[in-house]
Amino acid sequence: MTAAAWAAAGAAMAAAALLAWLAQRVMVDAAARYRAAFAEHARLRMGELFLFVDIHQLWAASLAFACACALLAGLAWQSWPAAAAGLAAGLACPARASAWLRRRRMRRFDAQLPDALMALGGALRAGAGLQSALRQLVIESPAPLAQELGLVLAEQRLGVTLDDALCHLFERLPTETCNLVVSALRIATDTGGSLAETLERIAATVRARLHMEGRIGALTAQGRLQARVVGALPPLMAWVLYELEPDAMRPLFTTPAGWAVIAAVAALETLGLWMIGRIVRIEV
Repeated sequence: MTAAAWAAAGAAMAAAALLAWLAQRVMVDAAARYRAAFAEHARLRMGELFLFVDIHQLWAASLAFACACALLAGLAWQSWPAAAAGLAAGLACPARASAWLRRRRMRRFDAQLPDALMALGGALRAGAGLQSALRQLVIESPAPLAQELGLVLAEQRLGVTLDDALCHLFERLPTETCNLVVSALRIATDTGGSLAETLERIAATVRARLHMEGRIGALTAQGRLQARVVGALPPLMAWVLYELEPDAMRPLFTTPAGWAVIAAVAALETLGLWMIGRIVRIEV
């Protein structure tokens, strides 16, 4: 080789090394930012759910789960894009799980409110004060109602006003039912009047609202089931066809044209599921 060829080869190797170093720095920085965002999000969500878990252990478990998903997807489909998709799905699972737990907690809180408001109104009619009635309700109620009302009382003991404590309650549980209760309690405490009667009216309103939401959920259950079935059919059919004709289906997962088809199918399926969800989602 001539000197010019050696120089060109050396320049190409130096450029490749520089690009590899830059890619490694970008990946390390992105991983650090993702870990910091994960830790902050997990700290807030676990605090809202009253789940006190070590963030470092949760990060390690999440990373191990994502790697396991990537390994299983790569071995099942024998392609790097499938492994990357499995890794992305594994990384997205913790956030989806925390969101599902938060929605379930808010539904349970709303379901416990009518009985709690009736008990609170009865205690006020019997002559108890609001603070003592809330303390007794915290003792006798199950989670999450007892946890949230206990936090309201704890904030008041630290000097927070009742209005601010109720606003913090709505920030933690931003549902329409909680907004109705918080607004009514703030108005009743500011303007005076019979708080027990106000609580009983709110309890009746909340109970009727929950009954209506239950009826709507029952009537739209078929549409939600159809969305799940329709959404599960394409990957299920792809798996069945891959098991029956692996040679014919392998280009779908190992070629750029097949990846483009999978991306288009995933985009259309996501759009269809979103449209079905908007149709069956009825706000009360």
